[in-house]
Amino acid sequence: MNDAATQPAAKPDARAPEPSAVPGIGVLLVNLGTPEATDAESVRRYLREFLADKRVIEATGLAWKLALNGIILPFRPRRKGRDYAKIWNREKNESPLKTITRAQAEKLASILEPLGRHVTVDWAMRYGQPSIASRLAALVARGCERILLVPLYPQYAAATTATVCDEAFRALMTLRRQPTLRVAPPWFAEPVYIQSLASTLETELTRLPFRPDVILASYHGMPKAYVDKGDPYYGQCVETTRLLRERLKFDDNRLRMTFQSRFGRAEWLQPYTDATVKSLAKQGVKNLAVITPGFVADCLETLEEIAVENAHIFKKNGGDNFIHIPCLNDSEPGMLVLWTVVLRELKGWV
Repeated sequence: MNDAATQPAAKPDARAPEPSAVPGIGVLLVNLGTPEATDAESVRRYLREFLADKRVIEATGLAWKLALNGIILPFRPRRKGRDYAKIWNREKNESPLKTITRAQAEKLASILEPLGRHVTVDWAMRYGQPSIASRLAALVARGCERILLVPLYPQYAAATTATVCDEAFRALMTLRRQPTLRVAPPWFAEPVYIQSLASTLETELTRLPFRPDVILASYHGMPKAYVDKGDPYYGQCVETTRLLRERLKFDDNRLRMTFQSRFGRAEWLQPYTDATVKSLAKQGVKNLAVITPGFVADCLETLEEIAVENAHIFKKNGGDNFIHIPCLNDSEPGMLVLWTVVLRELKGWV
């Protein structure tokens, strides 16, 4: 008989280290931001932070400072506050952008549950609350050693995606022990994104009592000078629109690309949404639908500027039927996009 077989099993070495806990992984969704209330002072506080960002307004000379402090901040907040009041979520006392972004984070957390309890999903706003710095700190406090930053912009722009990264890196500069950071790239040409946009549009069109003569794909505008300096935003909007036309089998007359929300006197990306809406109505177009593929969540720019202001422009100039197609928001197609992007970027971590 083998003597070794008769010996009792060796006891574990009490000095051996315990297996290390699984490192925490954080996923931080970040959207643009929102005032905390609709009163002028709350909107002014938000606009001051937003318009002070040199990624947003690159020309920060004396003329801009005089305009900002002498005209914009004293007078614009009251009017914008009235606009926010039209779309405000009264039940939660917050803007729809905050409501939807929170819902996206909560649903994504539920979808990612099978990956393990060490994966935490949170959300933040670039301007306003909750801040990027506060949520990064919360993720670190929960033991997240790796964090995936997800700027909620399908198309990259320095004034959106890059400034999210700037703020995140500023927050990390205060930490001695920094977590490892990844940034999800834009998904302007991802098949799942194009398919989700197309299926949502098709579904909404079947519910309408009219058939749109023209559909506008309206993206947030940008000074043309930014693109001239090398910003890829315009090209990515063009590609999203091209792929969407291809998927829907629409030509460029049926689905047209425009840009909204211009600000100031500089030339912005064209054609302008409001000018196009007015022109189409005057040309005899009676039925118009607008989608906003550059926004992942409905907000002031979609619910008020498009659904209210541009609807008024269209009907005032001879149009009959106007519809704003909702953003993907936290719908099943919208969450499929976020899940696909996040799961791909977490490879090697989970």
